[in-house]
Amino acid sequence: MAESIEKKVLDALEGIKDPISGESIVSAGMIKGLQVKEGHVAFAIEVSAEDGPKMEPLRKEAEKIVHALDGILTATVVLTAEKDGGTTSKSQQAGPPDPGNLGTASQPVGNPLPGVKSIIAVASGKGGVGKSTTAVNLALGLVAGGKKVGLMDADIYGPSMPRMMGITGQPVSNDGKNLEAMENYGLKVMSIGFLVEEDTPMIWRGPMVQSALEQMMRDVNWGELDVLVVDMPPGTGDAQLTMAQRVPLTGAVIVSTPQDIALLDARKGLNMFRKVDVPVFGIVENMSYFTCPHCNERSEIFAHGGARAEAERLGCDFLGEVPLAIDIRTTSDGGAPIVVSQPESEHASAYRIISDQVAEKIDQALLRQEKDAPRIVIQ
Repeated sequence: MAESIEKKVLDALEGIKDPISGESIVSAGMIKGLQVKEGHVAFAIEVSAEDGPKMEPLRKEAEKIVHALDGILTATVVLTAEKDGGTTSKSQQAGPPDPGNLGTASQPVGNPLPGVKSIIAVASGKGGVGKSTTAVNLALGLVAGGKKVGLMDADIYGPSMPRMMGITGQPVSNDGKNLEAMENYGLKVMSIGFLVEEDTPMIWRGPMVQSALEQMMRDVNWGELDVLVVDMPPGTGDAQLTMAQRVPLTGAVIVSTPQDIALLDARKGLNMFRKVDVPVFGIVENMSYFTCPHCNERSEIFAHGGARAEAERLGCDFLGEVPLAIDIRTTSDGGAPIVVSQPESEHASAYRIISDQVAEKIDQALLRQEKDAPRIVIQ
């Protein structure tokens, strides 16, 4: 079925001509990364770097034509560009921020999500430290505290939220423009994982990922939220810079394990946020220790206390420690995170303590923003 829809999409796009060469954008090989799932279509149009800023009408035309096809619920089209020599470049539509300007970069003015009061990022300098598990349980802890919360899975290459949140199916669009966020446990969720098969690799270049992230923020009906938690991809590359520089983040939470090599990468992530003027709320030490369920003996497998010491050294808060525990892993894999499936457990309590601190820091940040806002006095 997907193959027939793919052919129908390509046939429709065959009639669109590249205004530069006059050739069909399909025949010219400009269509890249075409993904089709249950009526949701996403692809990129590859153009030259110098022509990128002039190709926005072409992108809109392609998106409009595909969306008008029978059986198509949503169409997401982005532009990507190539420099000479084959390295990825930046078009005006899809380009990442300039890393060379990090020292003078600042947060964007205005909120592209007017119904969302605050946006926080949960980040790590490297993968495998339990960032997504922390993001899910932090978000659910905020829900338990009475907040209206959304969760955005910004890890395009390794989306995990559909499985961890126990959500199946695809998002719908009531107006043909914006997707409705999925929901479970009182938490609104959006992930690229809802739009592609679980085992489908996302073979997308950097600019395609950046545009997809921006559209997942902008083209989703989040409704009224107190907090939108963004589960960032690991590392400090283009995708992370896109979120840090183009989204008005209220603050960031850094997740690390206690060992030195993880803390080294966590330090890089923290410094990236500081360079773009995003307040760092603090550091969470995940997999802090392991308590044997049989003999109750405690083992510090990845050392212990490293994140607390690093937070003190870097002048930021230490938000808490979470143990390496079988129940945390099994509940996450089973789609019932521990904060909702075992709310009275010691591990759920550890996450709620962290979420309470984050909620307090969000309130303080919003109060500072309100105080710093310009006041117009008419005499």
